[in-house]
Amino acid sequence: MIVLLIAALQQPASLPQAVADTSPFRRLELPAPSQTRTASGMPGPRYWQQHADYTIRASLDTGTHLLSGSAAIRYANNSPDTLRYVWLHLEQNLFRPDSRGAALNATPNNQGMHFGGEWFGGAGITVTAAAAVRSSPGGDTLRTPLAMHVNGTVARIDLDRPLAPAGIVTLDLAFAFQAPEMGTFRTVHGEVGEGRIYEIAQWYPRMAVYDDVRGWNTDQYLGNGEFYLEYGDFDVFITVPRSFIVAAPGTLVNEAEVLTPAQQARLAAARRSDSTIAIIEKAEAGEPSSRPPSTGEAITWHFRARNVRDFAWAAAPHFRWDAVAWDGILAQSFYPATAPPSWTWKGRPPDSTWAHSAEVVRFAIQHYSEKWFRYPYPTAINVHGPTGSMEYPMLCFCGTGASVRDLTAVTLHEMGHQWFPMIVGSNERAHAWMDEGFANLVSIYGWRTSYPAESFEVTDQAVDHWTKSASSWGLADRWIAAATRTRWRDEPPMIDPDRASPGWSQYVKPAAALYLLRHHVLSDTSRFDSAFREYLRRWAFKHPTPADFFRTMEDALGEDLSWFWRGVFYRTDVVDLAVDSVVSGPDTTGRRMTRIHLASRGGLPMPVAFRLTFADGTTEAVRLPVEIWYRGNQYVYAREFRVEVNRVEIDPAQVLPDVRRENNVWPSPL
Repeated sequence: MIVLLIAALQQPASLPQAVADTSPFRRLELPAPSQTRTASGMPGPRYWQQHADYTIRASLDTGTHLLSGSAAIRYANNSPDTLRYVWLHLEQNLFRPDSRGAALNATPNNQGMHFGGEWFGGAGITVTAAAAVRSSPGGDTLRTPLAMHVNGTVARIDLDRPLAPAGIVTLDLAFAFQAPEMGTFRTVHGEVGEGRIYEIAQWYPRMAVYDDVRGWNTDQYLGNGEFYLEYGDFDVFITVPRSFIVAAPGTLVNEAEVLTPAQQARLAAARRSDSTIAIIEKAEAGEPSSRPPSTGEAITWHFRARNVRDFAWAAAPHFRWDAVAWDGILAQSFYPATAPPSWTWKGRPPDSTWAHSAEVVRFAIQHYSEKWFRYPYPTAINVHGPTGSMEYPMLCFCGTGASVRDLTAVTLHEMGHQWFPMIVGSNERAHAWMDEGFANLVSIYGWRTSYPAESFEVTDQAVDHWTKSASSWGLADRWIAAATRTRWRDEPPMIDPDRASPGWSQYVKPAAALYLLRHHVLSDTSRFDSAFREYLRRWAFKHPTPADFFRTMEDALGEDLSWFWRGVFYRTDVVDLAVDSVVSGPDTTGRRMTRIHLASRGGLPMPVAFRLTFADGTTEAVRLPVEIWYRGNQYVYAREFRVEVNRVEIDPAQVLPDVRRENNVWPSPL
């Protein structure tokens, strides 16, 4: 009995429970680094990506609005894998009546767009023939028919023989696509002004991305999520009625065939001019004299675009056409005479920095090139037509711009997309914040340069232009409204856009977060700028993931920002800093000390900037690093002051998205 009693006394009543590290400062778990993507965020020594070159010949029948032609795709397998089939995107299949998108979007979707039921009546993209084209040892061209299996907005083509690493196959596809009437999304045609304008995108079979992260990226196109495409060279022949003008990316190869001698001379002059030159004047637009002599009813425009991920274009018989150059890059604008005055000013309005569309494009290309990364393409184009606003390599559709300010805001955002995702080729369908949020971020500084007398925070143009909101809230106020559910629903940007509320979580929140990182968390804007440029440099013309961005920023900044990435991008943690109390009294040595008790009650810690006001009316600014919250959510700031502290106010400039600003002040105003 005694032995049993002693043994019982030696046993602990219960074993302590294991405790997981739940600190917001714990290291963010990212995919393991590899030879393709390193721990520093750089592409690894064995990084690879596929390459796809396109030769496209297409004709537009304006009577039926049918676009038909062929696409020869030279596909290079740079992966270490042998491929037995390839996948194509056929995004216009979204508008087939039996599509998944039809079921999801026949009522207003979660972005507030409305895909009316009448939109879902198209045939999508029809591939009428698919073949592999190779040369025989004797030099003959061999065509082998290939089987194709359509799955909604993607299609699998089974290859006639395995495509080994370093192998190349040329796919020859015959296709047809009927452009939808105005009112549909992104690709439309409709009467605008004196004639019909076609804005054509997602119009040809496009190679899906095969990468080291997911293999084939075959997510369905459901409307909100945009695109993820391989880089390559495009050689495109577009046949339209002789009266039409075509706007397209790259270099116009056959100017002499499609332009009059006068237009060719003006275009040559515009390439050397820092003042806008009208290639087609208002009086010339739509006139037979604006077209070169021809015996045929149709004319073919030939364009070449190098190292791009897509090709979109616009055409109309009544386009006006302006152009101006910056450092060898041609900024162009195509629009009907009925476009808003912001597209057509001949003199600068008194309240405007820029005169008209081509000049806004020129400014955007110059500003982003000088601040972030040199624009690598020969041209940048703005087109006014039935599409509200959408971006493609070297070209934007911009159906808005009622005022110069509105046109500037929309153009800055859309031209920002030339860097994200056209140059830095992220996966928009999975991570829309890496293009929409980044485009918004850079447009903030473009806006400030355009209108230097205005604070960005008291304008609603550059971050929230797509909502046409009349609000004058700043970025922090918008964040608070989402976090407290008073206006938007807060969501992590890492949610894919087809499941998210994109207007907030994909556009505004990432821009607001990176703005906060640049101006408050780091406090030295040059550090952020240097790191952001490094991200652009490392991943230009490549396929970065969120982990590559996070790692690159930390690598270039010399900071562990796990707490920031996790709280903002993976979660919806909130900022709630507070002054709990202020106590003054002697310490053990007899000195009169003031102890300011601070708290971080939300899940997202922040550096603390506060202002002290003393009894004699003087003030002092204090800044404490985010590391004060390492050991918990309470911190005491203790000092000896020569004058009594009368007031403490956290974040007096209200730059933080603090959900309870009333507890930022001592004595409490309540």
